[in-house]
Amino acid sequence: MRLAFMGTPDFAVPSLAELIASGHEIVAVYSQPPRPKGRGQKLTPSPVHAFAEAMGLPVFTPESMKSPEAIDTFKSLDLDAACVVAYGQILKPEVLEAPRLGCFNLHGSLLPRWRGAAPIQRAIMAGDRQTGAQIMRMSEGLDEGAIILSEVMDIYPDDTAASLTERMAHLGAALWPRALAAIERGGFTETEQTGEATYARKITPAEARINWTRPAAEVDAHIRGLSPFPGAWFEVQADGEPVRIKALMSALAEGPDTEKWGAPGQVLDDALTVACGTGAVRLPRVQRPGKAAQSADEMLRGFPIAAGATLG
Repeated sequence: MRLAFMGTPDFAVPSLAELIASGHEIVAVYSQPPRPKGRGQKLTPSPVHAFAEAMGLPVFTPESMKSPEAIDTFKSLDLDAACVVAYGQILKPEVLEAPRLGCFNLHGSLLPRWRGAAPIQRAIMAGDRQTGAQIMRMSEGLDEGAIILSEVMDIYPDDTAASLTERMAHLGAALWPRALAAIERGGFTETEQTGEATYARKITPAEARINWTRPAAEVDAHIRGLSPFPGAWFEVQADGEPVRIKALMSALAEGPDTEKWGAPGQVLDDALTVACGTGAVRLPRVQRPGKAAQSADEMLRGFPIAAGATLG
């Protein structure tokens, strides 16, 4: 098939690689424009942009797919279909209708649950036990299109946003050849979404602070769902000054789910076990300002937090 691929982050790279390996003709790759990155703020292409160039594919990086010029260019490609994975731009009806067979999107949830920008993070933060990868036909509504193909996957107790995203990227990529073969044949059923929709709003830094008064299961899910970015954080006093520390991994502490653990936010031992509203969590991996991520044991050797201290 004659395809355009539209994607930006690392999550989308396995899908592009799968489409190339499947023998489809990728006539254009669309990605967000290069952005300033690092200390020197050097313009850096997105992961999809860099991969596509390495594979010798033409790359388009319009600031907006809503501009008449971008729409006309897209229409001129004479596409059979467009495959979209975390592109990061809204596509107007003129774009969605341009390919002969339509535009299709890989989404990281079991729709209509977690429509929107951050389905993987929100699923973990909500304590979901399962999620999935789905390819759907794109429509004007936010993630409201009919489902073409779906694969369910478990969310493990130690999953972070990073680990689940990695597994989801490869699971979703493997769906594309099957989905496109069915679309090309016309021998498939488009399943309309049913049930109550929930929305995965974009993660904001403001919600990253840990609320130790919540039950341990909720604190644990909050930490793992925000790891590694933006990173759930707490404050601790050092020489009379607050120091913000990110918690990059969490696990439920063993023991009865009662308040006998201690007051919320109280450090219970030298392994960085912290009491919550009910229960407690262990923080095996943390990050201090300006430092690389490290184990709790490593951090406590150079930045002691005594048992009995209270985290803010």
